[in-house]
Amino acid sequence: MDQTLLNIAPAGLEDAPLTAADVRAAAERISGKVVRTPTLYSSTLSAITGAEIWLKFENLQFTAAYKERGALNALLLLTEEQKARGVIAASAGNHAQGLSYHGTRLGVPVTIVMPKTTPTVKVMQTESVGGKVVLEGESFDEAYAHARKLEGQLGLTFVHPFDEPNVAAGQGTVALEMLEDVPELDTLVLPVGGGGLSTGMGTVARDINPGIRLIGVEAQLYPSMYNLLKGTSLPIGGDTLAEGIAVIAPGLMTSKVLRSLLDEFLLVGESQIESALALLLQIEKTLVEGAGAVGLAAVINNRELFVGRKVGLVLSGGNIDTRLLANVLLRDLARSGRLARLKIGLQDRAGALFKVAKIFHEHNVNIIEVFHQRIFTHLPAKGLVTEIECEARDKEQLQALIAGLRREGYEVKLVETD
Repeated sequence: MDQTLLNIAPAGLEDAPLTAADVRAAAERISGKVVRTPTLYSSTLSAITGAEIWLKFENLQFTAAYKERGALNALLLLTEEQKARGVIAASAGNHAQGLSYHGTRLGVPVTIVMPKTTPTVKVMQTESVGGKVVLEGESFDEAYAHARKLEGQLGLTFVHPFDEPNVAAGQGTVALEMLEDVPELDTLVLPVGGGGLSTGMGTVARDINPGIRLIGVEAQLYPSMYNLLKGTSLPIGGDTLAEGIAVIAPGLMTSKVLRSLLDEFLLVGESQIESALALLLQIEKTLVEGAGAVGLAAVINNRELFVGRKVGLVLSGGNIDTRLLANVLLRDLARSGRLARLKIGLQDRAGALFKVAKIFHEHNVNIIEVFHQRIFTHLPAKGLVTEIECEARDKEQLQALIAGLRREGYEVKLVETD
């Protein structure tokens, strides 16, 4: 995960100011050094949601995530001595890559501490853009503690992934660009993890348009900021697709700012995030990670809050494992009824499967794979359970097939994905 940590911020950090002027200064500082990503209107998503949907393509940054902005702004504000000594951070995700890439480009040594359990691909990605990776601890909290220890021992400057005004100011440039490109936006949907992106974006957006609505979104499995601001005690933890915003404890500074900024705070479930990710790939032909899809998931599943509004969504990053992406897309096809697995009880005799296959043919449903189960079944010894994976046009065609099988006397069960 990117920043699943128990936040240990320097004393007084929660009182550090963050202003719209800081965000504007950051925009000038990083101009030309990060991609000024486009903000584009989506006709199809607008038709689906009933809102006017504008997308900010931060997945088009060099490291495929907005994190570059805050990392670069923080690096550019270092003293010459700090630059010479180098910086350190704890991260297994986008912050590690953004800091490493721009640190190397500026000649600033960058050390990233990651847990020993970090996938090799993430270590390699960080090293490929110039970061020195130190593997320490079994959890992110242990890696974070080790990074703070090395900070003191080696005289390095720690660059916090979110709870740092200069980092948040850099992230806020996302909103500055969105509102320059589309001034009529009246709602921004902000992904929330530690709070750096949402704090920076919300601060400058509210300054530009005091009446703009700011909606925060967290993954349902990691409602850390939601709990803090709403006074709830929902459980935190689990394997979320939105790992980039999976934070155990939110920032001190960021939570203080967001308490007065957000107009609404929403949670989205895993299946909702998966569906939004698949929708963006199918409709916009753009790849996002789980955290980059939570904004669209929130709009689709809370339609009444957004109908008729001009809504800006941030596609915050596009770093997702290809195998995980394949699973998400296949699961989405299953939810939509285009892929299915049917359990069908048969007699264990010649021609039984042929008769079933004829019914599939009659309904024009393609058979992908067939599995026989003779042992682990409630059927008599002369019976078997056949599991057939198939491909249909939509749910209606699939239901017609199931009805056709049952009319012929077959016991049929649809294997659910959720």
